[in-house]
Amino acid sequence: MEDIFRPKFFSILKIGISKKQISSDIFAGIVVGIVALPLAIAFAVASGVSPEKGIITAIIAGFLISLLGGSRVQIGGPTGAFIIIIYGIIEKYGINGLIISTLMAGVILILFGLLKLGSLLKYFPHSLVVGFTSGIALVIFSTQIRDALGLEIAEVPSGFIDKWKVFYAHLDDVNYYALAVTLFTIFIVLLFTKLKTKIPGSFIAILFITIIVQIFHIPVTTIESFFGDIPAHFNFVVPHFELNNLSIYIQPALTIALLGGIESLLSAVVSDGMIGGNHRSNTELIAQGCANIITPFLGGIPATGAIARTATNVKNGGRTPIAGMTHAITLLLIMLFFGQWAKLIPMSVLAGVLIIVAYNMSEWRTFRSILHSSSFDIIILFSTFLLTVLVDLTVAIEVGIVLSALLFMRRMSKMGANLPENIDNDLIEDYSSLPKDFSIYEISGPLFFASAKQYAEVIKNLGFTSKILIIRMRHVPFIDATAVHNFLEVLKILKETSEVTIVVSGVRPDVLKDLEKNGIISIIGKGNIFDSFNNALKHADKIYESKY
Repeated sequence: MEDIFRPKFFSILKIGISKKQISSDIFAGIVVGIVALPLAIAFAVASGVSPEKGIITAIIAGFLISLLGGSRVQIGGPTGAFIIIIYGIIEKYGINGLIISTLMAGVILILFGLLKLGSLLKYFPHSLVVGFTSGIALVIFSTQIRDALGLEIAEVPSGFIDKWKVFYAHLDDVNYYALAVTLFTIFIVLLFTKLKTKIPGSFIAILFITIIVQIFHIPVTTIESFFGDIPAHFNFVVPHFELNNLSIYIQPALTIALLGGIESLLSAVVSDGMIGGNHRSNTELIAQGCANIITPFLGGIPATGAIARTATNVKNGGRTPIAGMTHAITLLLIMLFFGQWAKLIPMSVLAGVLIIVAYNMSEWRTFRSILHSSSFDIIILFSTFLLTVLVDLTVAIEVGIVLSALLFMRRMSKMGANLPENIDNDLIEDYSSLPKDFSIYEISGPLFFASAKQYAEVIKNLGFTSKILIIRMRHVPFIDATAVHNFLEVLKILKETSEVTIVVSGVRPDVLKDLEKNGIISIIGKGNIFDSFNNALKHADKIYESKY
């Protein structure tokens, strides 16, 4: 158990934290708290629950995830990815069903951690993750059209196509004041993003526009119109359930657990790259589980690691879990002393904020780059994307995983066992005479989603300890989008933080095309790519002699 559950916070406490770092963490936490406030409110409202539930989630879950988690800098709370899941669960099972589903999801996440499944969740194909993330982004965007246009629609259909049919039928009822507020909100957020200020544009937009709307009595719908007053306190909630009915909540609970686990570990991986750290995936899953068990009892909704807020934490100097706990305390103080004013926020402002969130989630550049990858990655991407938008996120993930496995097996069956002629068939295998600053790493087999993470980690570690790294790829029949993504991220990290020169030998023509299309060759340099290991070694010797 001790090996599985080792919170970073307590490990760091044993080592000791400098006063300077504590100050940096507190400052970063305050900034992230301000960033999280409008998002917590917006995510809650878009999910179909009252605004304070989003703030409560960010406070309780955010504190617990930082206290018990396996990442130094992870910021937990409600996220955009959960909007469509929560909305769907409430529509089908009500608030009581959401609480039960979240509690069960917490138990599932803890089981994932105890069974050491953290490493497996990180190996989902990149094209699958981009597919459902982009699909979620499009669904979030569609949920905000009513408030963005100020349409007086009592109930919006849950189906994507039905939803847009209703919007189209009500186009004559557009409230142009609401539309102007939405557009002005988007303008402010984008402006402050370009200015790169410490204070987030979403916070400024909400504060400024809410004041303007109140002063000039602009006729737009506010949070108060929908939800009434926002309570500045916690309520202990106990769900009502019958044991024989618990089975109906397994699917929504599994959806919450899978998405929460994937998103939190993706966020942790991204933050690792930003700070050069290594998170503890199983500890992180157990912490996420604990947060999702405790938070619903206090009036919260599902929570996970938030990539954007975690990145904001890192960029503002946060390096220990103290920052995440400070972010939660900051939100608590805001809720207690300023929460009563949140009811005045126009719904169209929140729509503008969420449209920006949806745009950032869409990963359209990555989506476009995968379109230049293999047909297998494109099939997985579109299947997951369309199923997320038109059917259900759970179905999208399940089909995506099975499809990835089937397509991989089909691809492998088409690969010939023999290497093409003249591809790195040199017989030199004795590396003992090489200088100590040389490293040789041979990749055997396909570079695909199941192996990409492991290969990338080895390359990163060798890159930090070597002057010259020769990567032999003679036995790599193909490379998929996940491997391309991981390889590219590692090369960027090494380029910024080390002096290693990477030389590649034995790349097959099809693999070389994929590396060129995705910009990997431009980072390594065309002059460092060879079809023969002997030639690669001679080139590496020349570089080493000239530099060292």
